[in-house]
Amino acid sequence: MTNMKPGSSIYFIGIGGTAMASVAVALCQAGYMVSGSDTSLYPPMSDYLYDHAITCHEGFDAEHLAETEPDAIVVGNAVSRGNPELEYALNRHLPMTSMPEIVRTLLIDANTSVVVTGTHGKTTTTSLIAWLFEYASYQPGFLIGGIAENFGAGCRASAGKKNNGWFITEGDEYDSAFFDKRSKFMHYRPDIAIINNIEFDHADIFNSIEDIKRSFRHFVNLVPSEGLLLCNGHDAVALDIASKAFCRVERFGLDKSCDWSARNIEANGERTAFELLHNQIPVGNLEIPLFGTHNILNTLAAIGSASQADIQLPVIAEALRHFKGPKRRMEVIGDFPGNITLIDDFAHHPTAIKATLDALRQRFPSRRIIACFEPRSNTSTRNTFQEEFSSCFDSADIVVLGKVHRPERYQENERLDTRQIVEKIAGKGKAAFAAGLNIEQYPLDIVRFLERTINQNDVIILLSNGSFDNLKTLLAESFNK
Repeated sequence: MTNMKPGSSIYFIGIGGTAMASVAVALCQAGYMVSGSDTSLYPPMSDYLYDHAITCHEGFDAEHLAETEPDAIVVGNAVSRGNPELEYALNRHLPMTSMPEIVRTLLIDANTSVVVTGTHGKTTTTSLIAWLFEYASYQPGFLIGGIAENFGAGCRASAGKKNNGWFITEGDEYDSAFFDKRSKFMHYRPDIAIINNIEFDHADIFNSIEDIKRSFRHFVNLVPSEGLLLCNGHDAVALDIASKAFCRVERFGLDKSCDWSARNIEANGERTAFELLHNQIPVGNLEIPLFGTHNILNTLAAIGSASQADIQLPVIAEALRHFKGPKRRMEVIGDFPGNITLIDDFAHHPTAIKATLDALRQRFPSRRIIACFEPRSNTSTRNTFQEEFSSCFDSADIVVLGKVHRPERYQENERLDTRQIVEKIAGKGKAAFAAGLNIEQYPLDIVRFLERTINQNDVIILLSNGSFDNLKTLLAESFNK
């Protein structure tokens, strides 16, 4: 792939994924001829590809490759043997690569590389860093696992000078491709690395927390001795991993002993204010249009990264005031008659759900919160977090659990039991509803339940890493009646 130049053709198998679509658009804008295919395309990525005039074939067919004759084929990590396009490429020895590999080769290249990792908070932290660098006129390149509102994009090439530019990457620990089982972040050549937190996730590829820790150890070992590792000072696992680093390590957290810390935190309905400390010395007061402890930590990590690039605090402070969160991270879809607010969020791990709902309670302290959760990820559909899902909704007033996505993948004793979770939540005196028991009525059964339950001033949040069977649109239509 080292000989790829603008004008070369690149075909993406599985182009509809958030990262795949974002990279496809960035390479198109950089002068490459881009096309691809997928089976299920839905907003916002389907709209994003369409808006940039990228040819997307619905479904997989070997003829697509035969007609395109691409110079390179990017194979998404959801694509497996048996896919007709993949089989065609293998049989004809066509050049294939993974998404993270082509990002490193064509986008990171000789830039200084900032890589954000961790189980939670990657997308918001990466968006924050990219925006701080942009506001400081560094014109960074970036890859973010969502559409960053400040940019209207999820990926772009760096506009910095050769060997003097910056590229900020959301470093996912998920595997790279069917032929490369390393975590994606192993490809991104970090100069500045961030570890937000480390928990068990991705049960389809990791057998235990030890497997995940091993991958993070390999990642930390890539940071050069003159580089920097920023680590969550409250996460024992992350601190243990960081202790083996060969580079300088700085901690961020709410404890004043951390290198970057925050105190005097105050939130209102619009933003959160706090006093920033560096090495226990107060250096300024900042405001962010974000809520929750997790977003304070994300911001501290971003500030540490920007400071390493010599971005001064007045610029950081001004940039933070103008930051817009990425799509699907506590994104307000709209306010409807009766002062009903509908919010969309990507949270799907119990820790992320709890942090999101705690932040929502901070933002709307006097309003009733209805949390609708779709168990869709490869971890949340298993019973790995059966108990945790019974307690992570405590900041919500009413809980709705959607159906388990593709339950046929697991034996009944391996599958998440949403009815049992609802029983435990109801046992605490909280209203809860398990949807999808009649599959033909799903997700209209959620709409009907909310129509019976909703009051004026309610806040409804949808929590899913997928489309939630178009529930967002169905609810918006219902609320507007």
